[in-house]
Amino acid sequence: MTALAIDTDVPEKASSFSMISEYGAAAGAICYQGALMVVDANGNFAPGTAVLGLVAAGRCGEFVDNTTGAAGDLNVRVKSGIFRFANETTDMVLATQVGEDCFIFDDGTVSATNGGATQSIAGRVYEVDADGVWVAISYP
Repeated sequence: MTALAIDTDVPEKASSFSMISEYGAAAGAICYQGALMVVDANGNFAPGTAVLGLVAAGRCGEFVDNTTGAAGDLNVRVKSGIFRFANETTDMVLATQVGEDCFIFDDGTVSATNGGATQSIAGRVYEVDADGVWVAISYP
């Protein structure tokens, strides 16, 4: 799949651990509504990418363009919970993996494996259906 280029309607399931957090956006970040968001090494929210050492935070609640700002110049709201993201076609998450970790492929896609130790954990597989992977992301 490819990273998001527009705001996207990412569905959500009710969960007892759903919470909204608001922190500074990473320097240079474009955060699309619906994006799988992470906390980077500096404690800022950024769109998910295939990089180790990121902490999944949830789904982006609004469009934020911090391309001309420094880290933290703009805040972005991120909601933890259970969300459906696209299933990477070359490393598909299977229904047999419910309860196991899945991994961040990009800000709209998760994969079954860590890509040879190159991808961070997105969250736990809650359900897999024809439209994607429901991922439980708990933050903080």
